[in-house]
Amino acid sequence: MRNKSLFDPTSPLPYSVSRSGLDLFLECPRCFYLAKRLGVGRPPGFPFSLNNCVDTLLKKEFDQYRQLGSPHPLMVKHGIDAVPFAHPAVEVWRDALRRGIQFLHEPTGINLRGGIDDVWIKPSDELILVDYKATSKKDPVSLDADWQISYKRQMEVYQWLFRMNGFTVAPTGYFVYCNGNSGLESFNSRIEFEISVLAYDGDTTWIEPALTALKACLVSDSLPRPSAACAYCRYCKAVQLGAVCQMIPPR
Repeated sequence: MRNKSLFDPTSPLPYSVSRSGLDLFLECPRCFYLAKRLGVGRPPGFPFSLNNCVDTLLKKEFDQYRQLGSPHPLMVKHGIDAVPFAHPAVEVWRDALRRGIQFLHEPTGINLRGGIDDVWIKPSDELILVDYKATSKKDPVSLDADWQISYKRQMEVYQWLFRMNGFTVAPTGYFVYCNGNSGLESFNSRIEFEISVLAYDGDTTWIEPALTALKACLVSDSLPRPSAACAYCRYCKAVQLGAVCQMIPPR
């Protein structure tokens, strides 16, 4: 049981929801309610240490060009007329655990926050939101898989947050996608990546209605119904019905 950061329906204070928390609500309102209202979160996943390493190294690399005020070679290669945005709050925006970039949606009292990977700026002063991804697959990387809807929503939340903070944001964001090459003859203490820069045109019109629905979920005293698409709900239902126990042969 977890008591920290639970929603209190009697409190007049704003309630903070992370970008991943909003994504959880959209995936399964029941799991979201259990976590944020009752303190029963999903079992934690394993940390993606190699992905985090790629993120860290990319940030260091782009920061070198940020200090120079010059475009990164990937930006030049893909014809993106921009440079990494040299703003004093960049490190704050990146820190999702402490603050990130946030905005209080006054109609709901929800303070939505998220931690970005990078932000670039065009000569027109429009900002470009950027997210780093890492994988290893034989096929070229894309944004076409159904499960990548969470990537797209992630980008759109960042675009919305920056707009709500008074910045002019370009509709097109980019995913810097690193694909590890597993087809080499040997390891030799290194992994080689093919890096793609994938453009994505965000649509943020869903965010405010989603925040309204999220708040209605939180203030309700009724637990949402299980989601048919949620693997966690299906597992809990199977255990509750004794389906798992029935498969165990008697001694």
